[in-house]
Amino acid sequence: MSKLNWGFLGTSFISLIMADAIHAEGSTRIHSVAGRSEVRLKVFAEKYDVEHTFDDFNELIEDKAIDIIYIALPNHIHHEYVIKAANAGKAILCENSLSVDMEKTDQALKAVAENDVFFVEGLMYLNHPYAAAVRDVVASGELGEIRSITAQYCASIARFVNPHSKGALYNLGCYPTSLMHLLLQTAFPAHIFENYNISAMGRRGVDGNICESAATLRLNNGVVCQLHTAEDYGLHAGFTVLGSRASLVLNSNPWLPDAAGNILTVTPYEKPGDTRTITADSNAFIYQVSAVREAIVAGKKALESPAPGVEDSRQIMHILTDWEAATVIA
Repeated sequence: MSKLNWGFLGTSFISLIMADAIHAEGSTRIHSVAGRSEVRLKVFAEKYDVEHTFDDFNELIEDKAIDIIYIALPNHIHHEYVIKAANAGKAILCENSLSVDMEKTDQALKAVAENDVFFVEGLMYLNHPYAAAVRDVVASGELGEIRSITAQYCASIARFVNPHSKGALYNLGCYPTSLMHLLLQTAFPAHIFENYNISAMGRRGVDGNICESAATLRLNNGVVCQLHTAEDYGLHAGFTVLGSRASLVLNSNPWLPDAAGNILTVTPYEKPGDTRTITADSNAFIYQVSAVREAIVAGKKALESPAPGVEDSRQIMHILTDWEAATVIA
């Protein structure tokens, strides 16, 4: 089979990171890119040796040479182009968050199902061995019964993001939420997300969006999760799981894993901790590119866990939209 062809929708900073990953992985190629800025299109095309450029997203989607559509547009229009790409029969990698509300999320995922196309949300870190290692610690039972999770991700990105993308919850909160989701799904039956209570406090930024929020989520089995995110200060990631026998602390940023420096510590209560380093071949974006390629070549419609499936993405969006609705502005 010849190399699979990517079509990029958007030329933002995340498009550049993905383009670097595709070039580094080397088994697929960027065939086309579409964007609204003629200057940025030209720079992108020259840097990554892309032959075809479009100023119309729809024209790129309809190009029969394209195998995979990469949607790197603002969150609030993700669903629109998921639907268009699905209707065109294309495989889809859509950046997170999948949308900004459940109505749009369901519209997008309905189109994916009706057209029976490959789809994955771009939670790239879940394709990296570090995510699998974290999941495996929980699955092994060495923590005992999971009692609580505390997760935090803050980064000063507010000045870079589209104000219609709805702020910190959908730009950053999706990361701790999705890792929490993976580990709870690993530890408990799938219906763990059918009933939970959530409360939150936050504040709005200059664009009117929630720029910071802290939430407490209590599941129907008594597990308590605390989530915090902010997009106008800092660069900090934290993730801790408390079990009945031991704790798990992620010492490095789980949402930006690289080839080296991925560290976690398991500490049985009142005993010394066991610090483990997870080495890998590359960063999470390169792993994501490889996983997408391998799945499409194999005729699969989704990636395998710990990468998110369609229902995982829907549940994550449900938590995020509930978090938004629950946030009381201080």
